[in-house]
Amino acid sequence: AIWTRKSNLFQSLLRDLQIEGVPLLGCDADQVSTLNAAIWTTMAELGDNDEEQRACLVLEKIPISALIAFAEDFTVLKTQARLMDYLPELRRYSVSVLGKGLGPALLLETVARSDEEKTTAASLKAVETTFDRDKTVAALKSFIGRVVVGMEACPYTKSVDISAVGLEQRGVTPGPVGYRYSPTTDACMAMSMFWNCICEMMSEPDANLSSIMLSLPGIGMGGSQEAHNRFAAVVEVVGRYLCLFRGDGSFGLVHFHPAYDRSTVHPIQKPAYGHLPPTTWLRPMLKMAGQGDKAGELSDDDLALSDYQRRAPHTAINILRMSQVNAAAGPKSIVDLDLGDGTTEKASGITLYTRNTLRMAKMGKDALQSALDADIAMQN
Repeated sequence: AIWTRKSNLFQSLLRDLQIEGVPLLGCDADQVSTLNAAIWTTMAELGDNDEEQRACLVLEKIPISALIAFAEDFTVLKTQARLMDYLPELRRYSVSVLGKGLGPALLLETVARSDEEKTTAASLKAVETTFDRDKTVAALKSFIGRVVVGMEACPYTKSVDISAVGLEQRGVTPGPVGYRYSPTTDACMAMSMFWNCICEMMSEPDANLSSIMLSLPGIGMGGSQEAHNRFAAVVEVVGRYLCLFRGDGSFGLVHFHPAYDRSTVHPIQKPAYGHLPPTTWLRPMLKMAGQGDKAGELSDDDLALSDYQRRAPHTAINILRMSQVNAAAGPKSIVDLDLGDGTTEKASGITLYTRNTLRMAKMGKDALQSALDADIAMQN
């Protein structure tokens, strides 16, 4: 009887919304991936409009607990100034579960843009038309060919088009890298693109699609600290919602930006999903890998060149299958790293990060930066 009463209340709430002219969008999402793709795509569409907007997503196949988790986390996110300072477009949104969870529906709402916000939005839209898909992807492929393949930053990527090569004995099939692209300057649209990539990877076997490189040249444009903060905030939200729904068990992320600087990525002294290990861990890693001499010789500036592994010509996210990540790392990859200050941390990939750090230091800043500048010039 309680269930019937709840159901009737839910139906009457939906009817009220209909009377108010709020679109009711039925959605057959039945997985975390399609749920997130639906939410962020709808949010991006609502946000595209200067006026206030409302829409109700009805998700019959999704447990209400999952909708509550999303709505609660989004509400918390909006209170976090560290992120929201660089995600201003999200301030317009609110997300709630209809009738506090009477039924499986999310109410998505935006407030109208101020005149200043309208001007900003219009100028960003104009910027989006200046990107060229082919040039952007060609520049990224140049970077991957140079750093990921040429300098063997990832030993299992032997060309810009095929990844997970050499892991067959560990049960992983090599397959093509999918290059995906969006000129968007909007965080919700970037999220929508990301989740659509996750849906695509879930629907394709490894042999058809090994990993995806998602180019987002409109997110965190340029090499300023401001641009890097914007990039870091957007990719943190990407990782946050993947982890909220346990997607980090299935997918690994690798983040890239032209001014990539691990020493300013939050949390600075702890691992951050999709990022290099903390800069302060590099010396202890070198020591652990038997490179004590180098750990003593190299300056902090030399070690900081390690960031060039992630300095691509524009913001990009590599989406990997965890089956590949685990096979590549091998069974004994997680170790206790002595940080030399009386603390130890769990760390992995020591051999790879040591080798990459030494290679970058050997190349030197001038050579690394001029090669990056040449990649950036390709997309302009």
